[in-house]
Amino acid sequence: MSNETEEVAAAKQLEVWCAGEDWCPVTTTASLICKKWHPVIVHRLLEHGPSGFNELKADVDGISSKVLSSSLDDLEEKQLVDREIISEKPVRVQYSLTDHGRSLEPVIFAMRDWGLEHLTEPDDDSSAV
Repeated sequence: MSNETEEVAAAKQLEVWCAGEDWCPVTTTASLICKKWHPVIVHRLLEHGPSGFNELKADVDGISSKVLSSSLDDLEEKQLVDREIISEKPVRVQYSLTDHGRSLEPVIFAMRDWGLEHLTEPDDDSSAV
């Protein structure tokens, strides 16, 4: 199966029905990036391009190796991220966005821009909102 055919199949599987017969594109999009670290990982890959596991871990401040690994597996399963094994010594793995993943750019950048406009840095223990 070609990469394009796989992405079309994945897109068809993403149809989510909210209630009754109503299809909900917001629910569908949220199901792709619903977990805490998913939009952050996609953002870092958009900003920095293909990255190795340790590079991503450094770029995503506060994420554990276990959670990063699980998140990357989930994003790969949803065909947003591609995992490539690089045959070097030592062997390494590189993660990049698929075309489907890159298509989230306006959504992720809108989230970033909203945050820049509306959030402030916390003062000690106070909220950032």
